[in-house]
Amino acid sequence: MDASLLVQYLIIAVAVLVSAWVVLKKQAPGTVRKLRGALALALLKPGRAAWLQALGRKIAPPATGGGGACGGCDSCGPTPPKQH
Repeated sequence: MDASLLVQYLIIAVAVLVSAWVVLKKQAPGTVRKLRGALALALLKPGRAAWLQALGRKIAPPATGGGGACGGCDSCGPTPPKQH
């Protein structure tokens, strides 16, 4: 395989992964939060390398303040949505 073709495939793979992540964050924020939490917990286990634990702390989802009446998906923010 030619090196330039390999670079093209890598760029396309990165673009597909980024776009899939954006769609997943928009369409299923609760699922993304669970995935981030599971991955962070796996990286934060005792005995892991320090850089893996630091990565786990970075990707861990932010703590929630309870959930409120809406269920706690954290997608609505502090202000109500605009009325059209």
